[in-house]
Amino acid sequence: MKNDPQFDFWYAVNNTEVISVPEHRLETFGTTMVNYHLVTELMDSVDKVRVREGKLKAFRPEIITPPSFDDTMLEGFGAEARDYADWLHKNAQDMQILKYGFKVQKEEINDYILSDPLAAVIERVKEDVGNRGDPLDAVLVGVDRPWEVCLLKLMVELVQKSASGNIQDIQQKQRDQNAQLHLQIEQAFLAASRDASRIPELADMLKSHGLFKRYEDRFFATVRAAK
Repeated sequence: MKNDPQFDFWYAVNNTEVISVPEHRLETFGTTMVNYHLVTELMDSVDKVRVREGKLKAFRPEIITPPSFDDTMLEGFGAEARDYADWLHKNAQDMQILKYGFKVQKEEINDYILSDPLAAVIERVKEDVGNRGDPLDAVLVGVDRPWEVCLLKLMVELVQKSASGNIQDIQQKQRDQNAQLHLQIEQAFLAASRDASRIPELADMLKSHGLFKRYEDRFFATVRAAK
């Protein structure tokens, strides 16, 4: 049983607790560097606790259509963690329903062992993180092996916290872009109605945006009026 990767995975999932997540949600149009502090008990030692500190780099999110994660979306993680990407897709409903995806790069920067009870180490890490005052710090308690699964659980919580706001930002930007394009098309029609030499330019604009069929009747009316 202990050599069963699936058993190890569920053991890690069920024994991981995210103590705190960053105050700020993930950036919509840029990258976010999350500082993680993962506290785990050593499996074969008493009152030996490992603290792993590193960074999760969340790249700008996109609304995606592929049904599952691929290797490029978990850059820096080991092969064992990549095998669990399908679990993320099935269990992270915000990712699945909203087709929300982002790349994460794991960068380990510190790993040390303390000779104290787990509860004492957790409180010490929480106090240290609180004193730092970094709004992008995250603290979690998990298992020493497979510890990468703990980071995937943190990743899910980050997405669940950020997805709604990110999607709203993306949709608002799309609305702004559509409004700007509509204005440009109206200006192009006006220019073409005043100067027939601008008609090919209008046609190119409509075709480049895949909108020629939508404006076809109005376009040919403009052509006829110019003759």
